[in-house]
Amino acid sequence: MNRRDFLAAGAALAGSMMLPSAFGATRQKVRIGMIGTGMRGQVLLQELLRRDDVEVAALCDIEPIMLGRALQQVEKAGKAKPKTYGEDRDPQAYKRMLDAGGLDGVIIATPWEWHAPMAIAAMQAKIPVGCEVVAGITLQDHWDVLNTQLKTRTPYMLLENVCFRRDVMAVLQMVRAGVFGELVHLQGGYQHDLRAVKFNSGNPDKPYGGGVEYGAKGWSEARWRTEHSVRRDGELYPSHGIGPCAMYTNINRGNRFTRINSFATKARGLHDYIVKQGGASHPSAKTEFKLGDVVTTTLACENGETIILQHDTSLPRPYSLGFRVQGTNGLWMDVNHSIHIEGKSKPHTWDDFQAWQDKYDHPLWRKYAKNAEGAGHGGMDFFVIHAFVEALKAEAPMPIDIYDAVTWSAITPLSEQSIAQNFQTLDFPDFTNGQWKSRKPIFAFDDKY
Repeated sequence: MNRRDFLAAGAALAGSMMLPSAFGATRQKVRIGMIGTGMRGQVLLQELLRRDDVEVAALCDIEPIMLGRALQQVEKAGKAKPKTYGEDRDPQAYKRMLDAGGLDGVIIATPWEWHAPMAIAAMQAKIPVGCEVVAGITLQDHWDVLNTQLKTRTPYMLLENVCFRRDVMAVLQMVRAGVFGELVHLQGGYQHDLRAVKFNSGNPDKPYGGGVEYGAKGWSEARWRTEHSVRRDGELYPSHGIGPCAMYTNINRGNRFTRINSFATKARGLHDYIVKQGGASHPSAKTEFKLGDVVTTTLACENGETIILQHDTSLPRPYSLGFRVQGTNGLWMDVNHSIHIEGKSKPHTWDDFQAWQDKYDHPLWRKYAKNAEGAGHGGMDFFVIHAFVEALKAEAPMPIDIYDAVTWSAITPLSEQSIAQNFQTLDFPDFTNGQWKSRKPIFAFDDKY
């Protein structure tokens, strides 16, 4: 975007995240539309359908099979049939849905490259956005999404569910209570074997594994996500790791990222998987992948902390986000579910984290644990949808707002730039235009949302 326009918009709309009605409950029910009813969309749709304060008013998808399955979910839930868009496979069908109006919010759960244009179109239509990660592809995408929000004042929330993980939220309580002392270093990442997600047989009933097809011959995420591993090298999925770390360190609310660099290993894992599963003669074996098997990104913060992220999706490994929160009094690590607090733990000895989690269990989990039973990702998907809906109803600031969204997500294009420039360390943009100095932490302080 034009930086002069951004500065003008930022000055004119300083504090725009605070909406006029503040925290007063103004609506008992909201009408929600959904763009993207694939595998992820259906998980979020299920959470919407469980709620009495939500009417699913419209669904849009250009894949008839997925749209049909979403309609089956609605019917099974005993809810009224929503209007549908995209049966004609028109990639612009979402615009017709937005133009039809009558929506209090829209969920975007489409392939990454569509997130920015769809969110921009929704905000221009004055329809609040709940967008799946990531916020955009290029750095320009992020400026454009931010600029649109500042101009339209339309609420935007990044639907980062890991911020609502039970242990993650307990650690947030502990950080706020000073259990770890002054924070010094943090780690997180996306360490998840996605080989059977990036490749399948192309059978809609078997979206994970069973073959080594991708692109037009693949299905679900293999149809679009794998291509990012072919042509891009960087931290492609940062928000699961950086979201909690950013909340712990008050990024954009008294602190900010100042510098970033990234390193990438060689790319071997995906080719090796193809050969093992489909044979060296399979056409997919000719693909050259650009994405390094392990990408390590380091961030420096204004207040002196460092944060390390690792993206590791192409090699065999158990799932882990690799969290580490370390301060002057001790540290927590999720890999071994352990904690060590000086003066509380035996010297040089790990304690099991469960007792600490129970003590500092977040009010949200204490209040809504039963509601979250059966929800996706161990209950996290209940909470992220709950946060979006409750903020809409109250016309309150989104707990993961536009500044969080673009800051966390911009790590991807910046990491790509760093790697492409021989692992150069780069300045991190200040998307808040200096407002980080006065903005206050608002995330998850009470049991409302």
